[in-house]
Amino acid sequence: MARLPRINIANIPQHIIQVGHNNLNCFFDDEDYEFYLASLQKAAEQYDVDIHAYVLMPNAIQMVATPNIANGISSMMQSLGRRYVQYVNHRYQRSGTLWAGRYKSSVIDSEAYLLTCYRYVELKPMHEGIVESPELYEWSSFNHHTGRKSSPILKDHRLYLALGDTHDERADEYSKLFRYDFDRGLLAYIAETIKLGQVLGGDQFTEKIEKIANHRVRPLKRGRPKKKPQTTI
Repeated sequence: MARLPRINIANIPQHIIQVGHNNLNCFFDDEDYEFYLASLQKAAEQYDVDIHAYVLMPNAIQMVATPNIANGISSMMQSLGRRYVQYVNHRYQRSGTLWAGRYKSSVIDSEAYLLTCYRYVELKPMHEGIVESPELYEWSSFNHHTGRKSSPILKDHRLYLALGDTHDERADEYSKLFRYDFDRGLLAYIAETIKLGQVLGGDQFTEKIEKIANHRVRPLKRGRPKKKPQTTI
């Protein structure tokens, strides 16, 4: 199924994924992760994007972010991609591409799925078998949201802030979301949505996005359209 046109609307969060070329590693030591995060912070500030959650895997990155201006995320990702590829090529005396094409993204119905996307992103190292528990992975936003350490990159979304009146209350309530296993069907749904660039939300939210974007954001149904019955006079 073909990917739909990319949606770049201000003030609506997006789930973003970028994978290494041929699924190969993009990060090789701690310095690489640190450089990427520093570059992400600069690019997010330059293009007015709020980063809410992230994970840097050896061969991929994922994040949840809200652009405050139209096309903020696409501009941020282009700038970040160029800067990081130049860094890696110079440091490791290599050339050529690093990423498997352009990043993938899907807009998120915040009320229904935002904190679920946080969990999806921050549980990735555990689901991939890299660590046994998400707090053991250094290169994600999990420890920020659970109160173990703060990250200067992140800007808390209003739905995270609504979890409690204080930092400790929010961290405690957020930690409770991880007490239960992630539903497999929901995992598959989020993965398919980001793969195809579809909207992560219900029909009402999708219709709202189509009106704002002024183009279709849902795939066409397969098969030929039904013929209208002929009428006789």
